[in-house]
Amino acid sequence: MKNITFNQYIKRALLLGVLGIGTFSCSDLKDEAIDKITDGSSIAPEQLLASAYQQMYVYPTNRDAFALNEHSTDELQGPTRGTDWDDNGAWRQIHEHTWGATHDHVVWSWDDFNKGHALANEVLNNPKSSTSVKAQASFVRAFFMYQIMDLFGKVPFKENGSLSVLTRSQAFDKIVADLEAALPNLADAPSTPSQAMVATKEAARALLAKLYLNKGVYQAAALAGPYTFAAADMDKVISYCDAIINGGKFALSSKYFDNFAPNNHLLSKELVFNFPYTAGTNPNPSHDNYAGNQRLVYPGLHYNQNPSGWNGFTTLADFYDSFESGDARLGGQIIDKTRSGITNGFLIGQQYDAAGKALTDRQGNPLVYTKNCPLNGANEVQGIRILKMQPDFVNPLNGDNDFGFIRYADVLLMKAEALLRKGSAASGLALVNQVRAARGLQAAASLTEASLLAERGHELYFEGWRRNDLIRFNKFNDPVINRTTATAATRRLFPIPQKEIEVNPLLTQNDGY
Repeated sequence: MKNITFNQYIKRALLLGVLGIGTFSCSDLKDEAIDKITDGSSIAPEQLLASAYQQMYVYPTNRDAFALNEHSTDELQGPTRGTDWDDNGAWRQIHEHTWGATHDHVVWSWDDFNKGHALANEVLNNPKSSTSVKAQASFVRAFFMYQIMDLFGKVPFKENGSLSVLTRSQAFDKIVADLEAALPNLADAPSTPSQAMVATKEAARALLAKLYLNKGVYQAAALAGPYTFAAADMDKVISYCDAIINGGKFALSSKYFDNFAPNNHLLSKELVFNFPYTAGTNPNPSHDNYAGNQRLVYPGLHYNQNPSGWNGFTTLADFYDSFESGDARLGGQIIDKTRSGITNGFLIGQQYDAAGKALTDRQGNPLVYTKNCPLNGANEVQGIRILKMQPDFVNPLNGDNDFGFIRYADVLLMKAEALLRKGSAASGLALVNQVRAARGLQAAASLTEASLLAERGHELYFEGWRRNDLIRFNKFNDPVINRTTATAATRRLFPIPQKEIEVNPLLTQNDGY
């Protein structure tokens, strides 16, 4: 193996215009002062922690990792409409599973999460950091490492002056160990609504439940599996979920879309770990004037609706048709009759304004959203739109909707899945039926892997979990509308960005790229 100093690595990175926070690839690289993002010795640890928290806001947006986790599935696509939404084929490539190592959303996700990882390290390496601050920084670092591990497999890692690249299995072990060590020193979730960005015991337990639920994927010998969901791992999922459930601080919302409305921190008791947004402010201005929460409002709405959207993303007809009649999660209710005729959930058929007048497209034709929508060459009205995050009509750019990264319904469904995989389908069914009852549905008579996957899709659509779920259930590579053939299992990981391979010859590419 060729040895290079860290200075040499950084110089190569700078020649290619790459930030020095990106990739570390070999344990015999030499740590030198140039690897610092900041001189943390002169900055209060709490201020460094705030910067690390702020970097987490790269996730809740319509692009980057959120796009990779949604557009690659049976839930979402970004059709090209004439010259609109072409973006050099970026959205089509995600849906078709034909992305490469220079794809913008792949590169941006890698950079964003590795930057967050480095920012959290600044807090952990600061000798002035208190036990509480370090515990929170450990959670933040675990969040970023989880994202890198889930999307890319390999995780660049630095600790105690040692630089390395962790395998997926090693990264899993490290993330779990850090979270479990931090857990006793994290605060309990507040009993009253709060919009403070603070990692809590409940947030750590929810993320640990996610990790153990997917352990069979992350530690499998091959990307294609087989995946082994050991009883001991499922017991861990159940234990962490029970700690949240039995705490009594969370409950299912009687109105599903309260979870996504402005002031949802007051309306919903489902936000186990959320990204707080305060009306009129944008915690991540790098994604232009729109706060991430409102970037989940506009992509599918037509230009002539209120709010005026970007006429882009649609769901797939098969996914929409998989819902039962009467499911509250379908939506269809007018959100604010005084301002707009727009409805929540899935938008299909004729669209109206606040006065009940039928809207038209830009050519004067009826604005009637249709089920069928090609991936290339779609017109203005084709495709069922999703409006799950609700528009804030008072603050249309920077709304007061918190983004729920993990909700209480997800906790119940994770426990249900763990019980099912342990052979306790009846106990798992009882939990699923709790969720179904809250969404206006009759109790299901049985629980299978297929029905549980469907339930997770119906409950958590457009929240960034569909790719994760489909991989665990071995369905990610199946054909879907506008992707008619099965894809290779290597597509269950994204490639290491090509710029990182060019900068650091010690970092190897993922299989299949």
